[in-house]
Amino acid sequence: MDIEGSVALVTGANRGLGRRFTEQLLERGAATVYGAARDPGSITTPGVRPLTLDLLDPRSIEDVAAAAPDVDLLVNNAGISAYQNLVRGELSEIRREMDTHFFGTLGVTRAFADVLARNGGGAVVNLLSALSWFSWDGATSYAAAKAAEWSLTNATRVELAAQGTQVVGVHLGAADTDMMAGYDGPLLDPADVVRIALDGLAAGEVEVLVDDWSRTVKAGLAEDPGAFYASIAAATG
Repeated sequence: MDIEGSVALVTGANRGLGRRFTEQLLERGAATVYGAARDPGSITTPGVRPLTLDLLDPRSIEDVAAAAPDVDLLVNNAGISAYQNLVRGELSEIRREMDTHFFGTLGVTRAFADVLARNGGGAVVNLLSALSWFSWDGATSYAAAKAAEWSLTNATRVELAAQGTQVVGVHLGAADTDMMAGYDGPLLDPADVVRIALDGLAAGEVEVLVDDWSRTVKAGLAEDPGAFYASIAAATG
């Protein structure tokens, strides 16, 4: 994917990683960058074209696709973390996480699939997590939603290959964003996360592991689950 001259749309563009994506895409020479958020007035990055998008509203997704017919790079960044467990958590919040990360990402991808095809194939970048690959007590619902989004990423990569669309999954530990407020572990610089993700996109990669933590967790998938979770517990104290 050649970022210079591209037309990009970033969901959740008003803060955190989404805002850094819009900034760095412009710095790398994107011709147009659309920023989508529930409140477009909260998107303040100079040069970004704001659009209204609510991932839980299918009509809103359709309207965004109609308003941005020239997109050839879609960044599915928008997300939430409700800090719920699956067994005893609030079911409405669990559904909201799954609706956002899985069905919301799927809805946007479906809406833009033909747009990308008409514009030469382009690329889709999905912001995932090391929690795509393991569960953490206190946020098992988020892990389940991200695991579903990881599977979605792999599936859409297979489905869109014939039209020349590059689908990239980006996995990371914790970044220093509003979503991670109160987290007392190490935090990645959001600008570094986005730089590594865009470098991977430009290099033609289909999966980007941003940090040592995501690389360690993925490698652990080949282990016995008991040993794997014991090593996670040891690593996190």
